[in-house]
Amino acid sequence: MFGLGKQNGPETANGHQGNGKVHLIDLHQVVKTFETPAGKFTALRGVDLHIDEGEFVSIVGKSGSGKSTLINMITGIDHPTSGEVWVGGVDVRHLDEGQMAVWRGRTIGVVFQFFQLLPTLTAIENITLPMDFGRTWPLAERRERAMHLLEWVGMADLAHELPSALSGGQQQSVAIARALANDPPLVAADEPTGNLDSQTAETVFQLFERLVDDGKTILVVTHDNDLAKRADRIIVLADGEIADGAMANH
Repeated sequence: MFGLGKQNGPETANGHQGNGKVHLIDLHQVVKTFETPAGKFTALRGVDLHIDEGEFVSIVGKSGSGKSTLINMITGIDHPTSGEVWVGGVDVRHLDEGQMAVWRGRTIGVVFQFFQLLPTLTAIENITLPMDFGRTWPLAERRERAMHLLEWVGMADLAHELPSALSGGQQQSVAIARALANDPPLVAADEPTGNLDSQTAETVFQLFERLVDDGKTILVVTHDNDLAKRADRIIVLADGEIADGAMANH
């Protein structure tokens, strides 16, 4: 299998230490409240969460339980009303917009439900773009790395196709390759199989399992309980609180 490689930028700081393990993700008493026309709505209620390097963690719960809000806290897409969010030793709450863009580009690969590939760029161009923004690889190496990543997800033959020419599963495979462009330690996916058939969803989860084997930390929000059980640990959210963080049965 093709090795994912290491980018040449500065190393990401380790997270907090605990029980001899490195916590890549540390959330302490995280509360998130939204102002709505109907009044205040609290999506997260004092969440404590610790995820170690190399873990495969799934987050499940009913609609409105706070799953997407939680992952948005971790990726820095949104900020908590109160509490602490540490990822890779960085206090995410205190990053300004410019710092956030650099930090996220190096630390987290984000995979979305609706793929979010740029429609006017080919598959390989979608993958080189994060490297261009992050300047994490020498210019002369970026297209070669992008092709290696496309080979890794089984999409090399479609490198020069636009997203409109790809199926949903193919677009998600390209999106996963794009998330890996800067070699982040963490991949966070919000309902990555939500628009895929069961066979294609299985392929996507196999890619995640291969990433864990390569040492990545994978955090997946999913509504599919059967796929969730494939993870090392299942976090169950209910009404903005963690109801259960048990280990999955293998």
